[in-house]
Amino acid sequence: MRTLHFEAAWLAPGRYARDVRVTLDDAGVIAALDEGAEPSAAAAPEAGEQLAGFAIPGAVNAHSHAFHRLLRGRTHGDGGTFWTWREVMYRVAGQLDPANYYRAARAIFAEMVTAGYTAVGEFHYVHHAPGGKPYDEPHAMERALAQAARDSGIRLVLLDTCYLTGAIGEDLGAEQQRFGDGDIDGFLTRHAGLAEVLAAELSPADGVTLGSAIHSVRAVPAAALPAFAEVPGPLHVHLSEQPAENEACLAAYGMTPTQLLAEAGVVTDRLSAVHATHLTDEDIRLLGDAAATIVMCPTTEADLADGIGPARELAEAGAVISLGSDQHVTLDPLLELRGLEAGERLGFGQRGRFSPAELLAALTTGGDRSLHLGAHAQAADGANPAPASGLAVGQPADIAVIAADSPRTFGAKEEQIMLTGTATDVTHVFSAGRLVAQHGEHTTLGPVAELYREAYAAFDFGD
Repeated sequence: MRTLHFEAAWLAPGRYARDVRVTLDDAGVIAALDEGAEPSAAAAPEAGEQLAGFAIPGAVNAHSHAFHRLLRGRTHGDGGTFWTWREVMYRVAGQLDPANYYRAARAIFAEMVTAGYTAVGEFHYVHHAPGGKPYDEPHAMERALAQAARDSGIRLVLLDTCYLTGAIGEDLGAEQQRFGDGDIDGFLTRHAGLAEVLAAELSPADGVTLGSAIHSVRAVPAAALPAFAEVPGPLHVHLSEQPAENEACLAAYGMTPTQLLAEAGVVTDRLSAVHATHLTDEDIRLLGDAAATIVMCPTTEADLADGIGPARELAEAGAVISLGSDQHVTLDPLLELRGLEAGERLGFGQRGRFSPAELLAALTTGGDRSLHLGAHAQAADGANPAPASGLAVGQPADIAVIAADSPRTFGAKEEQIMLTGTATDVTHVFSAGRLVAQHGEHTTLGPVAELYREAYAAFDFGD
């Protein structure tokens, strides 16, 4: 047993407390929480002192494309659209191999950790070598991601993604060949093999688990969708990110993407719909009635001019809101949290459509639910209740500490610090009770900028 002592903390089921002592068992799970506890010099051996600031559960990044980080600051010069951005993304994706993908993912996961993230759902679709031929070790790309997460100290849910068509009714394009598995049986066979490899190579302590994803209704034919009702674990899908996607689906199938997924039997409480930006009232009802999770990615949706999704309406309909950083145009969980509320204010002309407690739940336990982590792992009976945020006994000690005395946070009420701070104000990050980041630097990998220097050296950006 060991203890950490925090000046202030956010405790389940969503309340603020002062002078909180957290007792950890040998596995880094919270064994006890004591409020009003007297600090001691030995209370936080890794920090060497009582930890000032505000402790929250580690942020959960429910939607990530790791290699998209390589595009940061490289796609803004001539405006463009989502579709022109995608062409640049394909150019980078074509250069990935297991070795350079490991280095790139290690850097991005390390940056996530220093920003306060302790878990990530990696929506992964670059499965094969360029041209679509499997690597000699057919799961080399997935194993590279798993190793990068282990080395970075972040929990990884590898969302193994099915990508079969370039658009509805069209074959994969040349730049998409390495994403595909031929048909749904090819995907299911490869996915089952990946599950076996990960089970053989990893222990629960490694913090890597497997889920699946439907890339989109553009990339997976309607006839293949029902198969995902039988694939275990969390299921994610890009949903109605662009009006063009809805228009193509209506033209091909006579229904919206949400309606198509519902007809296939996959709109349930294990589904996470990513973006969910352009929905009809019926779409919102279907997702809410199913208690699906919605993964909003505010900084990416703003960067790509996707639009503002109906987050409040979805929450009121019964869906659970979570947050992701998607293409990592910035990596700051507090900016994603504020971006959710800012979108609501801009779109609807009203402040406070999400309370601070609801925003923090979206950043933490909403993501846990999306990725089937912690208390929100899918129960055997299918129950997966809506989350309430906060540190709790029985949960891994995944904790981020936000400074309360920085130029950005000074004077803020404790429960509103997340509305003023940025990732720069994250002073300490613990994963299963182990200190993995301190004052912006990774405790084992060192400065993140040096990791990026090594990663970027492997890529030709054509400029």
